[in-house]
Amino acid sequence: MQNKLKEFESKGMQDNLRICHIITGLTDGGAETVLYRLCGHDKQNRHTVISLRDAGIYGALLEASGITVDYLDMPRGRVTLRGLRRLWMLLSSERPDVVQTWMYHADLIGGLVARLARIPIVCWGIRHSNLELGKSSRSTILIAKVCAWLSHWVPHVIVSCSEQAATVHQALGYAKEKFTIIPNGYDLVELAPDSEARTQLRREWGFNENTALLGMAARYDSQKDHVSLVKALRLVKHKNESFQCVLVGAEIDASNHELCSLIENQGVKDNVLLLGPRNDIPGVMNALDIHVLSSSFGEAFPNVLAEAMACGTPCIATNVGDAAIIVGDTGWIVPPSNSELLANAISEAIAEMQDSEKWAVRKSMCRDRVVLNYSLERMIDNYHKVWKSLGHSAKKNK
Repeated sequence: MQNKLKEFESKGMQDNLRICHIITGLTDGGAETVLYRLCGHDKQNRHTVISLRDAGIYGALLEASGITVDYLDMPRGRVTLRGLRRLWMLLSSERPDVVQTWMYHADLIGGLVARLARIPIVCWGIRHSNLELGKSSRSTILIAKVCAWLSHWVPHVIVSCSEQAATVHQALGYAKEKFTIIPNGYDLVELAPDSEARTQLRREWGFNENTALLGMAARYDSQKDHVSLVKALRLVKHKNESFQCVLVGAEIDASNHELCSLIENQGVKDNVLLLGPRNDIPGVMNALDIHVLSSSFGEAFPNVLAEAMACGTPCIATNVGDAAIIVGDTGWIVPPSNSELLANAISEAIAEMQDSEKWAVRKSMCRDRVVLNYSLERMIDNYHKVWKSLGHSAKKNK
């Protein structure tokens, strides 16, 4: 092992590293998105990906980017001997310099198999910030507790995407000294102010430039708390504020009878447009005047906030995960599950929009904050530093 660590240290300072990413699945989620960006834009190292489940959404996208992806096809929530054997064989034959795991199941299974396969460096990934019954499943909490015990032995470093997620897991018993924080990074060429996209989408949706347009990009899930958002919109409407709101995401369409009934019962049917899932998020963020995130729990590093801000769109967010850190002094932060305070923030933002000079300054501050703190290049560089320092860390821990 000592010889392998010396070989790693020498290789890490000179040549490209072979990084094998093990992830629970490749569906449309925050971790999957970050993995895709990292592998696709890091030209310094060679990346491969192993999904414990199937190809999901990002499998084909990764392969189209030239990334080798293997699928273990384990059923959701189950571990199979065939899958474990396939994982062992892949790691034993490929012999990557680093195994980087993503999310609990991959941390547990991928981390253990990588250690047993004598991969020199194992790096876990933490991307969840809530482990309470009723907000996380019993199985998720159980696996997190098992990982907490194993964290003192299996990983050399634990990468968390947020300060809040690190704090929650350290309180659970995770090895505190192994944590490092690497916030998500974004392609600031793709995510940028775009007046043409703004005009085009507003025209498509039937809104002109003078419409105060709010929006939220989030799947329909109790975590996102659309109930509090819709109730807040009712309160704003009762103040005789003029606005429209577009909702984007999975199950955000006319087939969602629960959501449609909520909107109608709250009296804001004429103010809300349901758009369903979209693949033009940069355009959506440019079309909005204000992005609202009403999540009540579970967020670690809400991607939509940085995505909106990169396009120069101010945000109103509930105080979940690292939302307050991301937004800083560029927007509004309110307590979760409080429709009244959320409505007050929306009204305040709409009022400020009437001062075009002040609003332009706020929009510029949003963009500047993301450029300074959350660029894709900065995230990749931070991963490089972790991977290259792992040889020293592992040697010290032996």
